[in-house]
Amino acid sequence: MSLTASSPTPDAAPSALEAELAVLLVEALNLDVAPASIDPTAQLYGEGLGLDSIDILELALEVSRRYGFQLRSDDENNHLIFQSLRTLAAHVAAHRTT
Repeated sequence: MSLTASSPTPDAAPSALEAELAVLLVEALNLDVAPASIDPTAQLYGEGLGLDSIDILELALEVSRRYGFQLRSDDENNHLIFQSLRTLAAHVAAHRTT
């Protein structure tokens, strides 16, 4: 899978959790992009990183394993949770158990 990632802008510098999730995302999905090059505000699905529904499902499973809480496929807020690395990090920070 060939992806493009924009360089993070200074005001969009990733937090430690965002950087950690970027590494998880790249490793779990075998992406051909450096984790540090992922803009934390870029869309994950479709435009931006170009992830599809299967990618999001795989990412949700890895996040659930790593952070000790369930991300459900039927959650009506998934479109908000997986909007960007930043929104995913905010959700993880609010719900993590590990």
